[in-house]
Amino acid sequence: MTNTAPQPILITGGARRIGLALAHALLSRHQPVIVAYRSEYPALEGLRAAGAHCLQGDFSAHEGIYDFARRVAALTPKLRGIVHNASAWLAENSGTPPEQTLQTMLQIHVYTPYLLNQLLEPLLCGQGEAGADIIHLTDYVVEKGSDKHIAYAASKAALDNMTRSFARKLAPEVKVNAIAPALIMFNPGDDEQYRRQALDKSLMKIAPGEQEIVNAIEFLLNSRFVTGRTIAVDGGRPLR
Repeated sequence: MTNTAPQPILITGGARRIGLALAHALLSRHQPVIVAYRSEYPALEGLRAAGAHCLQGDFSAHEGIYDFARRVAALTPKLRGIVHNASAWLAENSGTPPEQTLQTMLQIHVYTPYLLNQLLEPLLCGQGEAGADIIHLTDYVVEKGSDKHIAYAASKAALDNMTRSFARKLAPEVKVNAIAPALIMFNPGDDEQYRRQALDKSLMKIAPGEQEIVNAIEFLLNSRFVTGRTIAVDGGRPLR
């Protein structure tokens, strides 16, 4: 008898915000999920209770990425997909050497997805045409740039470019796409003035919440034809 049980989707940075919402959405549809996390968060208890396999990983050095990939391969023979959601938002500041800021941004937004895509390729392939997905979470600033987050914007731009390169490399078995959000949700400490100013930057003037990204990811997972593309989820911000 053929085993038709769905293969898991790996979500990096899956213990908070968008990654957490995506993990719960997939689990509610009986889609197995592996959540990669660096530090223990209270939300992990709920994920484990819902059936997620939570796997600790330190991506701050290449050795940690290789070790994590080995443990994923020991856990499952195949992956339905990888969602590269892990991210950090560091600004240039006088207290941190600029090369350190750039290295940190490149490590999480470039080296980690690049290496995981390469190392886990055997787990993604061999499932037929459009049988697996890689989805990169990039950013609206890829097109615009940022004077206060230069290294961040540059690293996300590299990730956006890798979307097209991996799409070429892995087609037709694996679809590779990116999602580029602008403001999706606020942090609890954001004051009212900041919120008003931020909302005014888009045509839609709302912070739509995590479900907007979950919807875009589910669209890509369900497609059998879209690959090598970046979906902008920015509320029409470039038109302002």
